[in-house]
Amino acid sequence: MVKYLKQAEPASAQDNRVLSERVRAMLDDIARNRDDAVRRYARDLDKWERDEFRVSDTEIDAARRAVSQTFKDDFAYCKKQVTEFAKRQRESLSEFEAEVGEGITLGQKIIPVETVGCYIPGGKYPLISAAIMSVATAKVAGVSHVVGAAPPRDAHGIFPATLYALAESGADEIYAIGGVQAFGAMAYGCVGMRPVDMITGPGNPYVAEAKRQLFGMVGIDLPAGPTEILVIADDSADPALVATDLLGQAEHGPDSPAWLVTTSEKLGREVMTEVERQLVTLPTREIAGVAWNRLGEVAVVEDDDAAIALSDRYAPEHLEVQTRRNDYYLSKLKNYGSLFLGEESTVAYGDKGVGTNHTLPTGRAGRYTGGLWVGKFLKTVTYQKLTPEASQRIAPVIGRMCAAEGMLAHEITANVRVERYAQRRRGGT
Repeated sequence: MVKYLKQAEPASAQDNRVLSERVRAMLDDIARNRDDAVRRYARDLDKWERDEFRVSDTEIDAARRAVSQTFKDDFAYCKKQVTEFAKRQRESLSEFEAEVGEGITLGQKIIPVETVGCYIPGGKYPLISAAIMSVATAKVAGVSHVVGAAPPRDAHGIFPATLYALAESGADEIYAIGGVQAFGAMAYGCVGMRPVDMITGPGNPYVAEAKRQLFGMVGIDLPAGPTEILVIADDSADPALVATDLLGQAEHGPDSPAWLVTTSEKLGREVMTEVERQLVTLPTREIAGVAWNRLGEVAVVEDDDAAIALSDRYAPEHLEVQTRRNDYYLSKLKNYGSLFLGEESTVAYGDKGVGTNHTLPTGRAGRYTGGLWVGKFLKTVTYQKLTPEASQRIAPVIGRMCAAEGMLAHEITANVRVERYAQRRRGGT
């Protein structure tokens, strides 16, 4: 049994349909009218009136001068953490070739995606660290050409720290363009961009829907909509700290859920009191307060296993565990984007540069995928080589399997090899 001390407002299916139809109309417009459509949306939505979308070297140099040395040092630290972890992930993947049966050689190759478009959100907050997570990780994977895109903050273009981050992370081209039109331009190759093979990046519901609709035409990293946090806590947790972490994610936007699952009703009520107390002085209370009031939840469960079961049902993007049995939770939890164990670890660390990637699955997608990592930019492909003897030996088996499926032309491709290699042997004797 689950006892809810607070529940979220139900989602509106009608709102989702309207959003989906709006995004579809925009992408169709961009597919048909290309640059003209992109320029129109950039003017209407981004207030971008300049002819050029691509950022010049002069503008990048100006951004380098605009940011402080402290910011540069902090950025370098975060980039090093993320890229070192990505390199270790890359090193864990390997190519191989093996003989699987006499004369049958099978192999695996790992090939980077050739061209990737990386989007950096810039709505309420310029998510500077997103450049490291996408662009720098793609470069570690060996992607040869990365297109970076971020919305202009004003008539001068991209927020200087974001532009610096894109350049330092290794973007080969950078464009001042935002939202749905950015993804459409990258996918279709508009306003000077080359068409990309894959698009990445978090963002608002429109961005997430654009990625969903473009998937198939191009690859995507994963569904990454409004951010989520779930905290599992028992009576050993500090209610003030739990409340702080819930609000830390709620400030992303009014559509950002913040959930608490606890084995202690007392703690649950204390956390709710703490949230209200902290909202009084929180600088971003106008955003975080709306998110908490609309989408915040506090659920009380019987024991640790019940907490694990409920958390796995939510499959949250960010999952914090603040209990006496953190290792038990680590061994049992299955569905989440990234896990933060103990009060010493908080979502902000993963978001900004402790080393793991912050582009993570939302909307329960953690049931079937993990977050963005170096492997997302790599294709694992296979190959096969057979000797004539092995081909002749396996052909009758494969031919019969083809016939069982009614695929007679397939069967012929196997059977002709039986006779072909038999004739060669007879000719050689």
